[in-house]
Amino acid sequence: MNELLTAVSTAGPLAAGWGIHGLLLRRRLTAARRDPLSGLWTRHAFESRAARTLARRPQVAVLLLDLDGFKAVNDRHGHAAGDAAIRTTAAALTTALNGRGGGVAARLGGDEFAAVVPLTDPAALPWLLAGLHDEITAPFRYGGHDLRVGVSIGAALSSDLNAASRTSENGVLGRLLRLADEAMYAVKRDGGGWHYPAAAAPVTGTTAGRRTGRPGTHTTLRKGAA
Repeated sequence: MNELLTAVSTAGPLAAGWGIHGLLLRRRLTAARRDPLSGLWTRHAFESRAARTLARRPQVAVLLLDLDGFKAVNDRHGHAAGDAAIRTTAAALTTALNGRGGGVAARLGGDEFAAVVPLTDPAALPWLLAGLHDEITAPFRYGGHDLRVGVSIGAALSSDLNAASRTSENGVLGRLLRLADEAMYAVKRDGGGWHYPAAAAPVTGTTAGRRTGRPGTHTTLRKGAA
């Protein structure tokens, strides 16, 4: 009996130690999947979570965002000011996802971002895009100055895809990222704002889900605030 009690008393702290170790390990793994500057998911973590959301939700918007004037902020006010612009953009994306179960946002690299946003009504997409655009382009305070960046946002809805697109080798996420990419660069050529592309396939080639060469698009577009 004494041996049993001794074994239990020894195993208890050991099990607790492994439990704490497992918790710390999970936290470190989660942190490794987060961009350290913005706090958003990294590309790989975003893709896996976005694919699950698209599989489970009937209506989902996929967004691609690219900041405008970001280099000018860096050059004039320093990289710390550019970091502040990145964090401001991340905060706007996080706010847009609040209350939207399954929503995922990521910093893809540099000043480029992506998001997957479940919608209860696709008619709400223009208001979502306009609100996000206004949040990101609002002045932010840094070093005693009110600074601002522009943004180009492209969007696509999961309902834009036909059955053939849903079974393509690129998958649903890859196809929607292509459409959103077309829209984003179309509005960037016009000086920024947001575009939601109608259900039409992009006519240019792609590399890893992104448009190759970034030539013009023949996609029908609904233009938002520029």
